[in-house]
Amino acid sequence: MRDERRMVIRHTIEGASSDLRSISLAIHEHPELNFEERFAHALLTDFLHDAGFRVERSAFGLATAFRATVGEGRPCVAVLCEYDALPEIGHACGHNLIAAAGVAAGLALKAAGAPGTVVVLGTPAEEGGGGKVFMLERGAFDGVDAAMMVHPAPGHSVWPNVIGVESLAVEFFGRAAHAAMAPFEGLNALDAMVLAFNGVALLRQQLRPNTRVHGVITRGGAKPNIIPDYTAAELYVRARRQAELEELKAKVVACFEGAARATGCRLEVRWTGPRFSDLRTNDPLAGRYASHLEALGVSIPPRGANPLDQTPISTDMGNVSHAVPAIHPLFAIPTEGGNHTPAFAEAARSEAAHRAMLRAATALAETAFDCLIDAELLRGSREAFERVE
Repeated sequence: MRDERRMVIRHTIEGASSDLRSISLAIHEHPELNFEERFAHALLTDFLHDAGFRVERSAFGLATAFRATVGEGRPCVAVLCEYDALPEIGHACGHNLIAAAGVAAGLALKAAGAPGTVVVLGTPAEEGGGGKVFMLERGAFDGVDAAMMVHPAPGHSVWPNVIGVESLAVEFFGRAAHAAMAPFEGLNALDAMVLAFNGVALLRQQLRPNTRVHGVITRGGAKPNIIPDYTAAELYVRARRQAELEELKAKVVACFEGAARATGCRLEVRWTGPRFSDLRTNDPLAGRYASHLEALGVSIPPRGANPLDQTPISTDMGNVSHAVPAIHPLFAIPTEGGNHTPAFAEAARSEAAHRAMLRAATALAETAFDCLIDAELLRGSREAFERVE
């Protein structure tokens, strides 16, 4: 009976391929930024409603979040969709594929008739907005026994190196002056910003391997002949563990404080949040997903020998993994560029990427199905979750 249900999962996803491709391409062609994903929200909720799910639109106080359920009682497994895009370069992180994969897994689990509850969660604003953080705080994962999703990347990784991140907004306030006639009357806010960024650049050589600082100047001045009296920047500060993140945050702020003192400008600093936590990949669930993906003909590099396992990334799925057993494996799509590049955006709409998504969604659905029918797996995942400090 179990093998028959697995075949139902595979046949359901393959049978829905055309619809899933249409969903993915439609979202790709309508890129929407954090908390503005109205087209994707309507498309996904309408589809799931028509497929027989109980759909709550604009769930958990977020206009573009949703919760679609089938079944009842425990166990309860959540599969997650993302669908926000990036400014200017659109779906350069392939969230159109993530949305289709979550829907595919939900359809397959419904067709397989597994016991318990299947939840398809629509989670907006992963690209810095932290939709999952707000949903977590508002009870979206209450009663959930396992949460999982898949994410496209240049390669496969079942144990990705997801580190914590917090966002920083800084402003320098100086005094304007004519840059040729009387520069000595000004306080140069751009000099302060450049000096601070150079301080951060020098700080980097003392950073730990899994720490990162990077930012952009969003306001740099009006014209070359005016001493800038105002500049602004946004930065991301990343670290593997919370204690390391707090230590790094203090060092980064010190770079800006030093620049303020050196130039005489006034500094304002705001940690804008929400904070993304590191990911605690649940080993029993990850191992089960890897075995299912390999059974589909996908070769997974051994844990510890995979360079992608060491490449730092950040996601609000990390916060979820601190609340419930969770996995966030990466699946490979053919691309000439990494995530957040125009080349990746183009790759995310390819037929090859679609086929890769179907395989990943199948392994995801089979892993979720195991959670629903295998009490030992669910118990082991909970014990592993509770052992993590």
